[in-house]
Amino acid sequence: MASSGKVAIVTGAGSGIGKASALALLNEGYAVALAGRRKDALESVVREAKPGSRTLAVVTDVGDPASVRALFARTKETFGRIDLLFNNAGIGAPAVPLEDLPFEQWKAVVDTNLTGSFLCTQEAFKIMKSQEPRGGRIINNGSISSHAPRPGSVAYTSTKHAITGLTKTTSLDGRKYDIACGQIDVGNAATPLTERMTKGVPQANGTVMVEPVMDVDNVAKAVVYMASLPLDANVLFLTVMATKMPFVGRG
Repeated sequence: MASSGKVAIVTGAGSGIGKASALALLNEGYAVALAGRRKDALESVVREAKPGSRTLAVVTDVGDPASVRALFARTKETFGRIDLLFNNAGIGAPAVPLEDLPFEQWKAVVDTNLTGSFLCTQEAFKIMKSQEPRGGRIINNGSISSHAPRPGSVAYTSTKHAITGLTKTTSLDGRKYDIACGQIDVGNAATPLTERMTKGVPQANGTVMVEPVMDVDNVAKAVVYMASLPLDANVLFLTVMATKMPFVGRG
């Protein structure tokens, strides 16, 4: 399943799902621009890539339009085109009662998770619709929280529900340009962000429970699969989750 020299941008590529997905795409022969806030983390991922990999590390604030424009311009300048965007960058806010969440924390989550994904999608559209061959694919990281919230997660859950709207609109508006868009909803992949799952997290019924997690490589494999399809086929929504996590059923 070689990529035939395709080019990908992965946001939030310095750790977790972004790191695993960037490395998996590199292993498939993609050239990958790794975007993230921490230069040292991005460079560490580049060092892990197999010899001969085509990489570009770009320090990026996805919530800043100028920073996003620079990311896409550098990627096109370096690799000539963009075939895949994985909108993965995301942050959460502390689990506090809804009425106590500071505006600044709400805004930070919205700026990164929602506005950042929109800005990257907008720049991807501009390039994908005008390149030859035309088109490309955008994959959004939606999360299980795009379906069901956790207690005290108003900012994160609101943005992830909004990502579903962004996915559907991008899929619709991208048709005329041969741009496909899909969403991967991830449940309890083992990353630094989910380490707390193994110690116990609040449940809807007020209890605290340890939750099962799965290897993050399962997510990376799913991203590679979605990316591997021809542009006349699309995975619109895909859920990959720890089999026994408390998602399906009454919580």
